[in-house]
Amino acid sequence: MSRTAARTKARAAARLAAVQALYQHEMEGTAIPALLHEFHQHRLGATIEEVEYADADVAFFDDVVKGVSARRAEIDALVEARLTAGWSLERLDKPMKAILRAGTYELLARADVPVGAAISSYVDVAHAFYQKREAGFVNGLLDAIGKQVRID
Repeated sequence: MSRTAARTKARAAARLAAVQALYQHEMEGTAIPALLHEFHQHRLGATIEEVEYADADVAFFDDVVKGVSARRAEIDALVEARLTAGWSLERLDKPMKAILRAGTYELLARADVPVGAAISSYVDVAHAFYQKREAGFVNGLLDAIGKQVRID
């Protein structure tokens, strides 16, 4: 596997793990440092119930989780502004909120990641949890946010 392909795979694993960590944080209220420790020690690259988790880019994972936590109000405002009239962030289920928050954070703070790559990556994450319709929702919403926050 080429170095670029390995990095892409490690970032994809980091994104999925970040969404899982953000979901766990919202569900259980686990403090971010404890959550990061748990994922570092027991999930990233581990085998759990005969499922092997891919090695993740740990620094990238940490940045997304910490960044979403630090900028949550700003991120939530951007997402909420793109929702259809009558919808609020609170109406979205928790996995969807985690996906949108992580994707929005990358668009805001990770200028090293092209807009298209960030959006495509979170559409892929959405496919792990949802059907095509919801993945399309992620694509449309992150695309609108990307056009607002980035000038690529």
